[in-house]
Amino acid sequence: MKGENKYTRRNFVGTIGLATGGLYLLPLAVSCKSDASKKSISAGKNISKDFNADVDIQLKAVRSNTQIVSSGTSDTYSYKAFLNKGAKGTLQELEGRSLGPIIRVKKGDKVRIRFENEIPEKSIIHWHGLHVSHENDGHPEYVIGNGETYFYEFEVLNKAGTYWFHPHPHRTTGEQVYKGLAGLFIVEDEEEKALQLPTGDYDIPVVIQDRTFDENGQLVYLPNGKMDRMRGFLGNQILINGKIDKTLSLNKDGKYRLRLLNGSNSRAYKLAWNTGEPLTVFGVDGGLLERPKMLPYLLLGPAQRVDVWLDLTNKTENEEIKLVHMPIPLDKMMGGGMMDGGMMGGGMMGGGMMGNTNTNALPYDSQFDILNIKVGVSKKNESSLPESLPGASHLNLADAINKNAPRTFNFGMEDMMEWTINGRTYNGMEVADDEIVKLNTTEIWRINNGGNITATGQNDGGGMMGMHGNGGMMGNGGSMGNMMQMPHPIHIHQLQFNIVNRNIDNVDQNLWDVVKDGFVDEGWQDSVYLLPGMYMDLVMRFENFKGLFLYHCHNLEHEDMGMMRNFKIE
Repeated sequence: MKGENKYTRRNFVGTIGLATGGLYLLPLAVSCKSDASKKSISAGKNISKDFNADVDIQLKAVRSNTQIVSSGTSDTYSYKAFLNKGAKGTLQELEGRSLGPIIRVKKGDKVRIRFENEIPEKSIIHWHGLHVSHENDGHPEYVIGNGETYFYEFEVLNKAGTYWFHPHPHRTTGEQVYKGLAGLFIVEDEEEKALQLPTGDYDIPVVIQDRTFDENGQLVYLPNGKMDRMRGFLGNQILINGKIDKTLSLNKDGKYRLRLLNGSNSRAYKLAWNTGEPLTVFGVDGGLLERPKMLPYLLLGPAQRVDVWLDLTNKTENEEIKLVHMPIPLDKMMGGGMMDGGMMGGGMMGGGMMGNTNTNALPYDSQFDILNIKVGVSKKNESSLPESLPGASHLNLADAINKNAPRTFNFGMEDMMEWTINGRTYNGMEVADDEIVKLNTTEIWRINNGGNITATGQNDGGGMMGMHGNGGMMGNGGSMGNMMQMPHPIHIHQLQFNIVNRNIDNVDQNLWDVVKDGFVDEGWQDSVYLLPGMYMDLVMRFENFKGLFLYHCHNLEHEDMGMMRNFKIE
């Protein structure tokens, strides 16, 4: 019975806690505004004379040729970097790989990035998770062509944490990331430095991506065309930090910080140690948690990051440990049959007009290896993981100006052929009336993936209440909307938010049973994984910068199809 689960309506305000009255949907505005597009887009074209950079980096997107598998080399894209100014260790190049570089900066640093586009298509860089101005966020309207340069200039305002960067041109983000354009952006600060967390060789990036190669070693993207776009790309090989070799040789008695990033286009992972030991997570997208959290497994959606603690003190030399993906029922992940004999299985989107579903991709419903760790000789470091961490406190729900009426966004399919948000798709600088927020305010946003919410609110005394019924286009009435549900990894630009609730009243029980213990709802986040039938409330604050910013599905194929919109801070 879902009513007994901690994530249901009665108890879903969790750690934040606030009793409110009934909630209701904001009316959907039909008029759209695009006044921002009237401004000439000149940002990023010149260096500011008044900006005294602490870190100055030339970052080029270039065509490259990389041997990833033994059968041959792949035509790839790469970011190549040169440090004009900055501390030693600011740049870490990943030699022999298309992925990278890793950029390390400190909170408060003033950073200038001279982005030069040398690939044969338009591009721009989004600094994923960073709190920056509209001009520095990598909006698709700022794309530059081959031979052009865009100048980013911003102060690092974020807490210490694992952020990343990748292209953000409309319609081609998925392919550019797939070919290799991505890198980590790591922020350090004095508060975290005071802890005895692992550093240097004991602080290890682990970027997880799935890719498909042909017999000549070439990358293959969207082999099944429209079918792969509708579903999202799934590969048949796992890459770690851009390499097919997934083995790390680590020291016995060493204590490690693994910075995990799901850099895949659309695939989520249910991660676990093959030893049966719990995963210890102590950081998420926006920095450290207030205390470590032990999980039997971790569900990591696209774009999400976590810090995992690994202690090899009790291991033996030459022992091997594996981080594996645990099975998830594919048909349940895809909305109860959509991919397996349903609309996207044997129907019109399977063997019919949308192509064959047999892509030979790594199956969701089987176990496969992600990362192999080989324990070497003994070498200790003096790191430790405190029971209490300096994670920032949550936003106060009482400060939300719409605490009785969350701003609601429905993620789903329109007319069976378009992934949309509230029935809309991306349209340049366009912003609707219900996508405009006020600077220096706190709001609750409700993101819904067929969660069956209605305009009827109620209060059962357990906190903020959900809204749901038994019918409706995306509910349990057996309509087309329910058949076309898929998971959607949702990312909101420019800010970090707190998760208020995760309502699962309409999530398939079999799916929920195999993933329910893998979520980390604490801390500061910028990306969440929204299952079919689920809705979530997120609390966020708009501060420091006015302008247009994006919110979208981070299934990159869905994003490229238009499942992306602007919100405007004014």
